[in-house]
Amino acid sequence: MIMPETRMKIKGYLEGFIQGIILEHKESSDLKATDLRPTKTLSPAGDIKPFHEALLPHGILLVNEFERSFSTKLGTTFEECAKLIAQDRFAQAERGYKLTGKVSLKALRTIESIINDLGSKRMKSYPELIRRILESSGGRSVERTRIADLYLRDKKGNEIFMEIKSPKPNKGQCLEVTDRLLQVHAIRKQGPPKVRTFYAMAYNPYGEEKSAYNHSFALNYLDLRNQVLIGKEFWELVGGPSTFEEVLDIYREVGREKGSDMIDQLALGY
Repeated sequence: MIMPETRMKIKGYLEGFIQGIILEHKESSDLKATDLRPTKTLSPAGDIKPFHEALLPHGILLVNEFERSFSTKLGTTFEECAKLIAQDRFAQAERGYKLTGKVSLKALRTIESIINDLGSKRMKSYPELIRRILESSGGRSVERTRIADLYLRDKKGNEIFMEIKSPKPNKGQCLEVTDRLLQVHAIRKQGPPKVRTFYAMAYNPYGEEKSAYNHSFALNYLDLRNQVLIGKEFWELVGGPSTFEEVLDIYREVGREKGSDMIDQLALGY
């Protein structure tokens, strides 16, 4: 259960998040929502869309731009909300946690070999990959730093490192995250249960159950059972049973309260 104080912190954070994006896109010209935009003659950002601007009113384009920016930045809210919730349950919970330590050159070569192999084969067993890394320790070493999107440490000293990423990653993202997670084990020189690493997805775009998940790249290049946390299981690891439903309820509450204000501030209240 999410604590009442934590719930208020999350609400305040989400309201600030939404307002920040609104301010980025808020009306700064004399155009009315129903006006058509004049076509730009030059755009360093490469965002000239003459046919969109010829057909769609300024207000609709503004909302579309807001939604794209919102979708791009939404993932940061999952990290912050998970951190706030986890602080009530774990001894330590941090975003952007920096892990630095010595890694054997042998372990780094093993990781490189694993990632190269995964590029042409299916992922079979993530625990087996961790075992290979741990067996590669020893010999000459170099210092490496890894940054985890979310870091959790319980009262017994057990650690969890998470990469919170898109629920529909491409092949390169799957391989890159696996590389980073394996380097965590190489630095710590420990595996589960003392050190656990996960690719976390805040929601399942295919349905409620993990068995419904069907994104081909993730199925091919990640170990869904042992390496990936999807939707409910991610939120429940962070905050316990029913956390997913409670977090979603907070997002809905903020959406209901801020919805009309968002429309008005984006100059569409006509």
